Amino acid sequence: MSCLFCRIAAREVDALRVLEDEHCVAFLDHRPLFPGHVLLVPRAHVETLADLPDALLTPVMRRVRELASAMEAALSAEGAFVAINNKVSQSVPHLHVHVVPRRRGDGLKGFFWPRQPYRDAAHAEEVRAAIAARLG
Repeated sequence: MSCLFCRIAAREVDALRVLEDEHCVAFLDHRPLFPGHVLLVPRAHVETLADLPDALLTPVMRRVRELASAMEAALSAEGAFVAINNKVSQSVPHLHVHVVPRRRGDGLKGFFWPRQPYRDAAHAEEVRAAIAARLG
């Protein structure tokens, strides 16, 4: 088993766990944005969000929601940042959800990449239609 997160889920690698059940494991990120930054991973090896089986979608997202609420209460946070890197910037090729405590003025600036607007309304419609067509 070469996947770091699979090894953490199997208890072959130590991690500071905050939650564990039959479907998920959550542990403190070893390089947190802020203290309390948690990574939640499915126990099953799933590389991306698109690979997550329907049967795991609800258990994983339920735990993300619970973590965000618990984090606010435990750390007196004002909210939480929840994010998934999917392929690009995904440091470990195993689906993981970042749940990060937030406070106003904490210095996290949201999205760090430049904005790229649509050329015009027709371009926006072309992009919208392409995505909508793939959905069904």
